[in-house]
Amino acid sequence: MPLRISDLLARSDLALSVTYDVPPRLLDRTIEAATVSDLLVPGKWLQGGELLMTIGLLLPSDPAACRAYVREVTEGGAACLALGLGQGLPYQEAPAPLVAAAEEAGLPLLTVPDEVPFIAVTKAVFDARADEQREVLHRAFATQRRLTAAAAGDGLRPMLAEWTAATGVGAAVLDPLGRLLATGDRAQHTPPPQARDLVERVAARGLRGSASSTAGGQQLEVQPLGARRLRGLLLLTGRPDDAARSVVPGLVSLLSLELERRHLRDEPERRRRSALLSELLAAEDPAADRARDMLHSVGLTAERVRGVVVEPEDGREAANGAAGEAAAAAAAAAQEMAADLALAIPGGLVRVTGTGPGGTPGGLIEAVVGEDLDVRDVLARFAPHRPAGIGPATAPEAVRVSLRQAAGLLAVSRSAGEPAEARQSQASRLLLDLGDRRTLHGYADSVLGPLDLADNGEELIATLAAWLETGGAWDATSRRLGVHRHTVRNRLDKAMDLTGRRLDDPDDRFDLWLATRIRRGGAATTGTGGRPAPPPPPTRPGR
Repeated sequence: MPLRISDLLARSDLALSVTYDVPPRLLDRTIEAATVSDLLVPGKWLQGGELLMTIGLLLPSDPAACRAYVREVTEGGAACLALGLGQGLPYQEAPAPLVAAAEEAGLPLLTVPDEVPFIAVTKAVFDARADEQREVLHRAFATQRRLTAAAAGDGLRPMLAEWTAATGVGAAVLDPLGRLLATGDRAQHTPPPQARDLVERVAARGLRGSASSTAGGQQLEVQPLGARRLRGLLLLTGRPDDAARSVVPGLVSLLSLELERRHLRDEPERRRRSALLSELLAAEDPAADRARDMLHSVGLTAERVRGVVVEPEDGREAANGAAGEAAAAAAAAAQEMAADLALAIPGGLVRVTGTGPGGTPGGLIEAVVGEDLDVRDVLARFAPHRPAGIGPATAPEAVRVSLRQAAGLLAVSRSAGEPAEARQSQASRLLLDLGDRRTLHGYADSVLGPLDLADNGEELIATLAAWLETGGAWDATSRRLGVHRHTVRNRLDKAMDLTGRRLDDPDDRFDLWLATRIRRGGAATTGTGGRPAPPPPPTRPGR
């Protein structure tokens, strides 16, 4: 137990006394150390929690100076002040101005009798502190032994239960996505809502650090678990005392070992699911029922699925070392990343192909996920900054096509610096984002330039864009623009006369569509330093 002022007062051998009626809450202050000083300004020599003893050699006698001295002691963080009394010393009793100043400031003021030397008080404080530290160590060792014995059991829960029983601090292990794996409290089925942000912040940093916070009056702490890669997260709910705090690193180590052991134990199951995915993709035209049954067998029950392809290692990065070593390192990195994705993705249908684009080491990671999974969140967590393609949602029997489209988006992802998703509504954006801004706008100007010169050019371009976006539907275009369908036809006839194009010509129609998309902002615009830049106004030759 911590040493308190009341504990010192209870020791008859010290014979300490209070000089005024000190409130019990002040006597509950913890004593961290004992020191002696007769300086009038001892504050800068204090660290907080001290029993400051003085004989009052330089102690002022007037009330204002006493208040200044007490304020200096209080602001220095001293827990209490003790005045030595006796023959040959400046004081045989505590002076009234000092007592009044201490009571006013809420600083306990004690007196040390003549027969008790300061060294006896100092020794008593340090002996008590040493006993406290020994007790902390004994409890820490006892808790560590209990945890080590529980680690020989089956799984995570025995360790968490022992920890909670020994420390009174709640503990739970979460997977890297924040899903509950085990807890020391059988009644807890989900992490507390207030821990969500803390868990996400630590998980995003991998093994590089922990975090703590106080939410709703509850102390929360999150520690990463794993050896070389993040395997899970430890969530502590409560405020560990000194003994429990010293055991936290041991708990983290034991839980990390258990998660690594679980990771190795799950390797055969990951291989089985990888083989199942290979079997599903090997068939040119699998039966719908067969494909659905294969997915259901691993718990993937979504009606529609999508393919995901990740490039785990850039061939140029692997080429920096010796060829054999680089290839082995790249392959190992691919397998590790695939294992992480298999853990995070419901169904765990993930495999690593033989080689990547152009025969680079490490291959590609292919996965099949349900349509409702937030794939971007999973990739940001387990494949950060790696090129990735996300195929369109398809029926299970057509997932091979989705994977092929996902693989085709790797170049787009590599250029954009983020996962590329095959959505029909975004296909043109992906295409236009690859082009140079000035080149694209120059192309649009060359196609639409004659309309820019017309008096009602903006109206003609808007009508043309609306007609192209509705797939050439006259009625839909007229409703969108709020004009008669004959007006739409007249405007488009004029636009074709000015541009020399024909709406029934596929090449002309594509040129017009692409130009209007560029004008509408379909192309990425980037200024100097990577900052977005506004598109330039259309050029008007001759004006």
